Amino acid sequence: MRRIQFIELHDQSWFPPSLRDEVIDALQFGLGLLKPYGSVAALLGRSIDFARTQLIVDMCSGGGGPWPYLSRRVEDPTQPVHVCLTDKYPNLGAFQKLQAESQDRITFCPESVDATNVPGDLKGFRTMFTAFHHFSPQQARAILQNAVDDGQNIGVFEMTKRAPLTIALMIPWSILPLLFAPWIRPFRWSRLFWTYVVPVVPFVFLFDGVVSCLRTYRPEELRAMVQTLTENAYRWEIGEQSGSTGEMAITYLIGCAPARP
Repeated sequence: MRRIQFIELHDQSWFPPSLRDEVIDALQFGLGLLKPYGSVAALLGRSIDFARTQLIVDMCSGGGGPWPYLSRRVEDPTQPVHVCLTDKYPNLGAFQKLQAESQDRITFCPESVDATNVPGDLKGFRTMFTAFHHFSPQQARAILQNAVDDGQNIGVFEMTKRAPLTIALMIPWSILPLLFAPWIRPFRWSRLFWTYVVPVVPFVFLFDGVVSCLRTYRPEELRAMVQTLTENAYRWEIGEQSGSTGEMAITYLIGCAPARP
């Protein structure tokens, strides 16, 4: 199955911001409910230890990604990690809520951040969850090259996959908003309208979920991409991490800068 570079609706600049926030809040609820990235906690924790940093710069964060439950799983008990959420279209309401709930362990950048050109003052281990597939091969390479050029470590993680079974799972995934919309916080009547009366949120879940699968890079494609980077002395780990029985495999790419003398 070849990779297809198609659009996801909620990524588009013309997609109404209020609707984007409804979709992102529902996505965040689904990630918190299913916790698909728990299986990479140990792998990411080892990489953070190797990088000798407790600062995380999360890119394309959406509504916060897995960090509300993942942050405590990857840290050394004596050295808690601090996560800075960033996004091209920052969901400030969701970010502020997470910062308050985490007691400032999770903070955010309020300005728009381009993952291909991260501002120099944002230093830390860069992460991306369920986002790398949004970018064309040229843009994806630019994200990795920017990390290398800035001497920053990076971890990319994807729960989607170009596989018939994963694509089929997008059908039950799109049903989640119909089941749980009234329990997503903060409660909004508009969310019920766009979920049940005019079911935009479930439709976007299904459409963008299928497209995400079709766009996801396979490990061999990530290895080929890394080989094209310049001034590249990084240690790269690329593969698939499976969790316990019933958990989907997570595709990962981790790049760590060479140890400084």
